Amino acid sequence: MTSKSGGPAPAAGVQPIENFSFFDPEVQSDPYAFYETLHAKCPVYKVPDKDIYIVSRYDDLDKALRDYATFSNVMERALLLQGANGEVFKQMLREGGWDHVPTLQRADPPQHARHRKIIDRAFNVRQVREMQPRLEALANELVDTFIDRGETDFIEEFALPFPGIIAAELIGLDSRDYRIFRAWADNLVTYGTRTLTLDELKQAARTEIEMQHFFAGVFEDRRKNPREDLMSALVTAYEGVEPLSMHELQNIMHQLISGGYETVKSALSHGMWQFVRFPEVIAEVRADRTLLPGFINESLRWESPVQGLWRIPKVDVEIAGTTIPKGALCNMRYAAGNRDASMFPEPEKFDIRRKNAAHNMAFSRGTHFCPGAALARAELTAAYSVFLDRMDDFQLASPLPHPVHSPSAAQFPMKELKVKFTKRVRP
Repeated sequence: MTSKSGGPAPAAGVQPIENFSFFDPEVQSDPYAFYETLHAKCPVYKVPDKDIYIVSRYDDLDKALRDYATFSNVMERALLLQGANGEVFKQMLREGGWDHVPTLQRADPPQHARHRKIIDRAFNVRQVREMQPRLEALANELVDTFIDRGETDFIEEFALPFPGIIAAELIGLDSRDYRIFRAWADNLVTYGTRTLTLDELKQAARTEIEMQHFFAGVFEDRRKNPREDLMSALVTAYEGVEPLSMHELQNIMHQLISGGYETVKSALSHGMWQFVRFPEVIAEVRADRTLLPGFINESLRWESPVQGLWRIPKVDVEIAGTTIPKGALCNMRYAAGNRDASMFPEPEKFDIRRKNAAHNMAFSRGTHFCPGAALARAELTAAYSVFLDRMDDFQLASPLPHPVHSPSAAQFPMKELKVKFTKRVRP
């Protein structure tokens, strides 16, 4: 449920676990009462009639996410929620493009380390710092398109194009291609977050094959005509590192697009929603910009853009008194860990001075910690700084839909967010 202010309604105490269904769109949109019940009554929860277990407590998640020897990241993601139809999807990729193979975040060590070494060259702190002027310039350009109206369809006019254009530029594409990039990104997250019809799954395969052939051409071009971009870095052989195959290149691009785009879009959307809900907090941050990192950390903790991702135990394993059998699906619920009172006292409170907010799990843990985390933080910093400089008095321009979020077992996508504001004089 949501409150009259548009935010989550206060929890009505710990409820019976039977009151919740993990796949209920209402629960996925406003999961916090569910998480509170999990923490209190069932920290490892088996979804009824499914071989799925949800891990919810911070310490259990932290330990499990670092234990790649027990919990594998290698799985047939096309089959997780699609049942037998997933085989049709795989066959279409195999015949028309490139099948999925374990890479990067979907591989276990030591294979993961080879991919990570290549990616980390593109996402190091120095390179992200050098991008800051471009991030700020783009944020201002996008705000220019709606600032004089005093109102914006925020997701369509900012949260979508901002990370889309940056990601397109980062991988060496024309920024004007971001709408194509957006369509690909939206497609890539669909079959990992909800069950599709067979026709929907076939269309998802066709769209992915189209994307794959586009990138195959780009990779071949970069081999012959390298540039200073990520695509060139991926096809360049480094000393001591075996070159990536086309299957590996395609699957790494899959992750960079689906992960780096949707996550930042969601984080920006929820950040703006917090600008609307907490005007007194925004006034504090505007007056003292040293509070902005705390705002970002608390925002990522409070409404995690990735609610949870999957692991599969290689052996039977016991967590919090529950045995999870070998081969079962485990949803490592980052967002539940971020609302665990044993780690974050008064977890329902939005507190930008929370001392340990930086320990949130928004970017996962361990060897699979998100390689784009530094870039995501830089994008949020640039965007929020521009908002603080140029706008004030944020309010909803129209009521939020109900439920607020589109159904997803992994992501946290807001359906829409229309905002009105007062234009500030640029400093």
